[in-house]
Amino acid sequence: MNAGRGASGRDDGRYGESLFRPGQAGEGERIDFGALAYDDITLARLRALGVGPGWHCLDVGAGTGTVSRRLLREAGVASVLAVDRDVRFVGGGLQVPGLEVLEADVTAPGFVSGRFRLVHARFVLMHLPERERLISALAGLVAPGGVLVLSDAVDLTSDETPDTPYATAMRAMWQGLRAAIGTDVSWVPSYPRLLREAGLGSVAAEIHVPPLLPGSAISRFWAETWERGRAAMTATGLVDDEAVDEAVRYLGSGECAAVSAGMLTAWGWKHDGAAAPGPGA
Repeated sequence: MNAGRGASGRDDGRYGESLFRPGQAGEGERIDFGALAYDDITLARLRALGVGPGWHCLDVGAGTGTVSRRLLREAGVASVLAVDRDVRFVGGGLQVPGLEVLEADVTAPGFVSGRFRLVHARFVLMHLPERERLISALAGLVAPGGVLVLSDAVDLTSDETPDTPYATAMRAMWQGLRAAIGTDVSWVPSYPRLLREAGLGSVAAEIHVPPLLPGSAISRFWAETWERGRAAMTATGLVDDEAVDEAVRYLGSGECAAVSAGMLTAWGWKHDGAAAPGPGA
């Protein structure tokens, strides 16, 4: 998740610098809560696309490396190059055959060389500027017959959403993150069009929304995210510390009645002149 530079281009405006620092106590656990909420969905989609034995894969913004390791362990891929701007969490303290770890910034030209049958990035591009350029660059790393798979958050709150403690906190979070590090999820529904414009075909997309249940991985992820983003949230004027505390309590209570942000996953194939690949290809 920590793969590049924030919208300001300054060190104080980068994901992983001014907010969500890898060295901050508990940051690895926060990322793992997100992995627990989304990894099964991600792996199911990748396997449905045919990812499996013989595939060489690139996992961009690998975070704690859970997807990279599961691709090797469960999908049986040949290799995974896991890239992150800070790789301290990626290996999980394990020596995993087939896993190569590279510390690099995805926004840098030529950050990685080679071509891969799968290029995957989850919760990365939403934090970065020059998104169209980066999607085009990632598409260029896909080998003929391969697939680019991108996942990012979609905000499901709206002006009609009831003003629960959760909804208020989420509005403040998105606004605060955008001001602090350039996070912008408003364009994520444009992924299919952007993949098509990057020259990929057989483009499709889906959304998964994990249920907000007391003690669930996604509820704990949002609570931890709000704690670490508290200063950015309160700077918006939409919430104060008491409102953030109330939202955290609300998430952990049986009174919570809300819809989490969704994860939109979109994919596109680099055709090699043959028929479009399908499930099990």
